[in-house]
Amino acid sequence: MAATAWVVQNTPQGGLGRFGDWLAEADVAVRTVPAHEGAPLPSRLAGGALVVLGGGFLPDDDARAPWLAPTRALVAEALDTGAPVFGICLGGQMLAHVAGGEVAAEHGEPEIGSTPLTLRAEARSDPLFHDLPSPVTAVERHVDAITALPPGAAWLARSERCPYQAFRVGERAWGVQFHPETSPDRILSWELAGRAERGLDRAELHRRASEDAVTSTPVWRKLAHRFAASVRGAAREPGRD
Repeated sequence: MAATAWVVQNTPQGGLGRFGDWLAEADVAVRTVPAHEGAPLPSRLAGGALVVLGGGFLPDDDARAPWLAPTRALVAEALDTGAPVFGICLGGQMLAHVAGGEVAAEHGEPEIGSTPLTLRAEARSDPLFHDLPSPVTAVERHVDAITALPPGAAWLARSERCPYQAFRVGERAWGVQFHPETSPDRILSWELAGRAERGLDRAELHRRASEDAVTSTPVWRKLAHRFAASVRGAAREPGRD
């Protein structure tokens, strides 16, 4: 079957961005579900992979975002069946939550803008993170955070303010706190309305991210291509339909 990734979008501006282009380069079809608009999620992945994007919610904030419950069910299905998962920001927090980790609202210090990440020793053998440079920068925008990884998870990357920047559950489910899909120009559309964001200089955030993107963009493109390889490999396995 064709390699396909279902993408759950949680906010109007929180699209897959350049990550979708990179998946397409690597022969993975992207099927985005604008869940925030009320679009129905698939009842099951049917052999596809799952990408869950960011948004200003906690993973179980069902009162404000009722689509989170069926999204969690898809994450649980993927963990049960071994389907590839890539969770970004809220999506990474949801993966941690579903797999038995812990997430807290407004925990620690917020991270907003381009941020240095340090890869840990476990990243050396990870299918996505092996041989990536360390440190490497990525765009961040979060106030909530993972406070405990799921049991048995591989802890892959950290930052100065936020320990759990990247992790893997099982063989093919990854969660990241940062935003590899976000290009520097997307920062220009940020509203910067949250309490942690008031007083920040949007132009300076954009300038720094643009400088850092010279070296970081090829890194995250490589990671996206590696995830695509995992999606293609899973699609070739018998019984995944």
